[in-house]
Amino acid sequence: MSALVSVTLSDWRPSLEPDAQRDLARAIEGGAVLVLPNLAFALKDGERRFLSPHWSDGRAKNISLEGDSIKGAQGSAADLADLAAMVARFAAQAAGLVGALFPGYAPWVKRARTSYRPQPAVGRAVSWRKDDSRLHVDAFPSRPNHGERILRVFTNVHPAEPRVWRVGEPFEQMAKTFLPKIGPPLPGTSLLLAAVHATKGRRSEYDHLMLGLHDRAKADLDYQKGCAQEIASFAPGTTWICFSDQVMHAAVSGQYMLEQTIHLPLSALVAPERSPLAILERLTGRALVAAR
Repeated sequence: MSALVSVTLSDWRPSLEPDAQRDLARAIEGGAVLVLPNLAFALKDGERRFLSPHWSDGRAKNISLEGDSIKGAQGSAADLADLAAMVARFAAQAAGLVGALFPGYAPWVKRARTSYRPQPAVGRAVSWRKDDSRLHVDAFPSRPNHGERILRVFTNVHPAEPRVWRVGEPFEQMAKTFLPKIGPPLPGTSLLLAAVHATKGRRSEYDHLMLGLHDRAKADLDYQKGCAQEIASFAPGTTWICFSDQVMHAAVSGQYMLEQTIHLPLSALVAPERSPLAILERLTGRALVAAR
């Protein structure tokens, strides 16, 4: 059964019936990738000049907007202001889309980093842990989230080429494969990492396991080749949404993509029992974060 669910909407603030909204929420919370093939992010005439890797400063993989500050980019002050305005407009449209599709999420949306990715999806020399061409779920070493969800909105702004992903097996199947291979955290590690500011707060056992699943899956080349997976080709002008802490995904090809990360608490979900935290607690038989 495909993880890809096509949604034929062409408005960034669509109006849906409550039943349709609940169906979409249950689908995405169950591990679906919602694909909106008719929802393009329209570039203004003056913004088409940003379809070049030239704008990357060469140090960061992505150009990112945090608050009013654009990072990872190079150019004149005027160019950077225009680039920041483009990324900020996408951020606003992505947040509006999430609020319209999932009204129950809207009061809880915490908009995090917005990124523009002008570099090709693959080809950079990186370590295997940072190699996003390998199937993985998102988990971040420096940002423990204690079970908070990671929702991402992507849009392909390339004028001609698709953005291509591999989408892997359901989260629970992957977790059953790799959980037995993850040892417990070393005593005192989470406190030490937080004390030296290597992490933004203390890691929970959930964060430890999610990092382990991320690393174990990426390191296992036999798994990368042999697990159940499908190809997802996102044509120019396509927008797609998924919980990237749940969907096994890998970049195959593509360039010029915008992405918005949104953090959500479990209390915002229609079906919190389908979250990675709930699944891992069920598989391990114990609580993995402090009392919620």
